[in-house]
Amino acid sequence: MSQRHEQLQATWSDPPGIWGFLTTVNPRRIAARYVLTAIALLILSGLLALDMRVQLSQPQMHRMTAQLYNESFALHGSTMLFLVSVPVMEAMAMWLVPLMLGQRTMAFPRLNAFSYWLYLGGVMMLWVPHTLGVTPDLGWFEYPPLSGPSYSPGHRADIWAQMITFTEVAALAVSVNVAVTILKMRPPGMTLAKMPAFLWAMLVSAVMTIIALPAVMLVTSMLIADRLVSTHFFSPAGGGDVLLFQHLFWFFGHPEVYIIFLPGVGFVSAIVETFSRRRLFGHVPVVLSMLAIAILAFGLWVHHMFAVGLPKVGNALYTAASMAIALPAGIQIFCFIATIALGKPSYRTPLLWIIAFILTFVIGGLSGIMTASAPLDLQLTDTYFVVAHLHYVLIGGAMFPLFGAFTYWYPKATGRLMSDGWGIVSCALIVGGFNIAFFPMHILGLMGMPRRIYTYGPEMGWGDLNLVATGGTVIASVGASIFVANALISYWRGKRSGADPWSGSTLEWATRSPPSNYAFADVPVVQSAAPMWDNPLGPFPVMRGLSSRCREALVTSLVDANPQCRQPSPGPSIWPLVAALVTSALFVGSIYTPWALVWGAVPLALVLTAWFWPTRPRRKEAQA
Repeated sequence: MSQRHEQLQATWSDPPGIWGFLTTVNPRRIAARYVLTAIALLILSGLLALDMRVQLSQPQMHRMTAQLYNESFALHGSTMLFLVSVPVMEAMAMWLVPLMLGQRTMAFPRLNAFSYWLYLGGVMMLWVPHTLGVTPDLGWFEYPPLSGPSYSPGHRADIWAQMITFTEVAALAVSVNVAVTILKMRPPGMTLAKMPAFLWAMLVSAVMTIIALPAVMLVTSMLIADRLVSTHFFSPAGGGDVLLFQHLFWFFGHPEVYIIFLPGVGFVSAIVETFSRRRLFGHVPVVLSMLAIAILAFGLWVHHMFAVGLPKVGNALYTAASMAIALPAGIQIFCFIATIALGKPSYRTPLLWIIAFILTFVIGGLSGIMTASAPLDLQLTDTYFVVAHLHYVLIGGAMFPLFGAFTYWYPKATGRLMSDGWGIVSCALIVGGFNIAFFPMHILGLMGMPRRIYTYGPEMGWGDLNLVATGGTVIASVGASIFVANALISYWRGKRSGADPWSGSTLEWATRSPPSNYAFADVPVVQSAAPMWDNPLGPFPVMRGLSSRCREALVTSLVDANPQCRQPSPGPSIWPLVAALVTSALFVGSIYTPWALVWGAVPLALVLTAWFWPTRPRRKEAQA
């Protein structure tokens, strides 16, 4: 066994040094880069939010000019929505999906590497110009005509639009990879009916991403074309329509909320099951509710446009659809509460984050039903009520489960446990500070405070509530600092966890912590959606046959997960990085001249040819 372990380690290891760093296709290494980059951006974006809250804490504050406030607002929103929320959820899928499937890698390993380098290009596309004083300043959705050539000279709007292209191409690459891996690389016995709810959540989210993201890539490309080559997609003077932008943008924008939320549902399902010591109550209803959300999410984008003057019959239709989507979300909340109530819960830090999720997301869901009503939305749109609703849904519905997931799978990634005591302190401060910060914004919205203003007069009566909200932001920031410090200190001094410190139910706990390069020597054979609990005292059944001398992955049938073939898996390669660099040059050049698309396509075609050029395996590998 030791000899086989050494052989597998050698086969699945990366080249040493910087070359290995640049060429790796290990999904866990790439996912870790995603997560660390997203954490850095989350900290920067949080500092921007804190700065804006200080500016609004008192009437007639002059720490920030109107221009600086607009830039900070746009940078904060764009970073959180496009560079943190979706990428970090996909990174968690990249790290966990192969392990939950008992696989050594994903379906397209080099596509993972390409996606990260392109994502990093999108980060630089937004933040490098910011350091040079060229920051987008029209918010995170940059509606025309304000973002058109007449009202936004220069390249601020172009930078924002092309940042979208960077990140969405990267997200599409990961989503295709996740979907194919789940559908075609499940271990024997894991039929679609026996898939854990976590895998269902990641699959549904990936499919939604594949459907939704082309819309926003199209609309930002159309905006760049209007600005660069004088097309008139959004110019009424040339026969265009500014509302076309909103329709295409929100066809992506509202499903994006659920693209972020559904992975959170997957995190909650896994954590609730483990810490309640019983299988998920209502596994089938939870899965069906995910599918219902995916379908309904594409039919209610117009509720973001109730104030633009659409026909009342259409508003009524989208009001009904917006309220209907609360039903499957309510089913999920009920099943999570029932799992805890019917089990034997252990209130460790990960489960406390889930309880915080339930409480805050219910508040966000109720305010969402309120804004789904067209007559009420006309009064609340573009007020701080909407700001409060958005943050309750995205932070309460996605970030709180993400914090719980980070704590839950931290020992699997590092081999050490985070401090439970400091985890409880950070959870209490973040959740308490969040509610102190954002709940008063509901009242501010009802009092008429519009969003995206940088100061206000004392006669408005908003000062006290804004001061409370700023205080809550400070409290949450202290909690976030403790959370980060806990993670860093535990990395070196935390208690060693062993392979399965929580007695989890899914396959990732069957391998060592942290996982070896190859993760699994043999593919597990499963019997249910909680395979680790099927044979708690007996040996884990496995399927042998994969080579230890060359990279191979097991391919199984779509529905029943019956073994079909052994698929060669590509090893480390520099071509994903080169392809990302060439693609980045093409994207950046295209905001200055349309000829960049023509001339940039030539080196890109050459690089892709080199990437996919067929190679013959070495003789000893072919005979292994």
